[in-house]
Amino acid sequence: MLSEKIIEEDKQGQAIVTLNKEGNTKKLFIESYGCQMNMSDSEIVASILSEEGFDTTPNLEDADLVLVNTCSIREKAEQTIRKRLQKYNRVKRINPAMKIGVLGCMAERLKTKFLEEEKAVDLVVGPDAYRDLPNLVREVEAGKDAINVILSKEETYGDVTPVRLNTNGVSAFISITRGCDNMCTFCVVPFTRGRERSRDPKSIVEEAQDLWNKGYKEITLLGQNVDSYLWYGGGLKKDFDKASDIAKATAVDFAKLMEMVALAVPKIRIRFATSNPQDMSLDVLHTMAKYDNICKYIHLPVQSGSTRILEKMNRQHTREEYMELIDNVKKIIPNCAISQDMIVGFCGETEEDHQDTLSLMEYVKYDFGFMFAYSERPGTLAAKKLEDDVPMEVKKRRLSEIINLQQKHSLYHMEKMVGKTVEVLIEGNSKKSDTHWMGRTTQNAVVVFPKGEEKIGDMVMVKVEDCTSATLLGTKI
Repeated sequence: MLSEKIIEEDKQGQAIVTLNKEGNTKKLFIESYGCQMNMSDSEIVASILSEEGFDTTPNLEDADLVLVNTCSIREKAEQTIRKRLQKYNRVKRINPAMKIGVLGCMAERLKTKFLEEEKAVDLVVGPDAYRDLPNLVREVEAGKDAINVILSKEETYGDVTPVRLNTNGVSAFISITRGCDNMCTFCVVPFTRGRERSRDPKSIVEEAQDLWNKGYKEITLLGQNVDSYLWYGGGLKKDFDKASDIAKATAVDFAKLMEMVALAVPKIRIRFATSNPQDMSLDVLHTMAKYDNICKYIHLPVQSGSTRILEKMNRQHTREEYMELIDNVKKIIPNCAISQDMIVGFCGETEEDHQDTLSLMEYVKYDFGFMFAYSERPGTLAAKKLEDDVPMEVKKRRLSEIINLQQKHSLYHMEKMVGKTVEVLIEGNSKKSDTHWMGRTTQNAVVVFPKGEEKIGDMVMVKVEDCTSATLLGTKI
């Protein structure tokens, strides 16, 4: 019998999804932290382990196997994982038969150190080794510690059908590429996720069609750097120059892939994350403008508004090149929302550099933003070669200034929508009221409005009557 999903609603209206497969007798509890790619990978893990007799459970205490999918992008993320492991360990003392595993980027970064530092951890598995989980689990059940952190040269899970654990029944992730070649000096991803390689576009289109047939209304194409997507028959992107002339002539880049998906599922909304300014082509922008079902929203991390700091970060674009890209976005897709990632207090950042960041924000006027103070990550080029010399009190002050400016710009964009009518995909209940729906526009703006006869997954028109800096408030028309 095929796997079934038991879906219930929690108090926030989000779906609680539990895998229940006939014949399975063991329970898997899995948590994910960090980026959307980790959420997607956990769904792949659940699918692989379902074939080994594991159903998923939302209850930690009921689990035979506990897995945490980890993030290493910032020190705070790793501290969160350590605290979760402490809780798992307390439960394990009550249930000694429980096995605990660490997945993802933190596993890849620390490798055997995890088994040494966290005595209750039984297995450590890197992002490219999830197919080996059945063997590793059997080793653990035999009383051995187990580890596999080998990075792959191929897209590893293209033929695995994920179990949609992180779902509201409306939106789903599709992984299209893995790894990153950019080597930003602050970032651990190239070391924990490996080199860039892409997935067969045919399998991506088939997964999108399958999701539409199952009732999903929105998909997000995922990768550490989606704009680097390049399929020429398999292999690392860096080896493309060695490919045959036929392979090069028939290669599929990200713009072509998006067009293929948009045509294959014309009634489904398409999003993508994350982009890199140096790799985003005008072809991608023109494809976005051409197809109505591709959402008019780009997350375009810049990290700093100072060319000097961008160079120290090894970002392959200048302030001026980024501004030119922004100009092209606004010219080709006039109604496109843009969001940012910003790091303050990077090594050697002066007050002048910080003012460059603020002035860039004023130039772009981002719709949303994700802003952080720099924290040194072990193993990165910045940790090896640059001094983390900006005092913490300065980092905090600069961070506060860019957050305040972003809130001002977010409110500016929201206020422009008051009085207008927007199309909204209903995702679930409002977090603050079960008498209101919450959904998003094509520009990724959150909209809240009173419930009527609609249901989750419906596309409705809403008249915007008021707003905050984060939410549009309105009434269905």
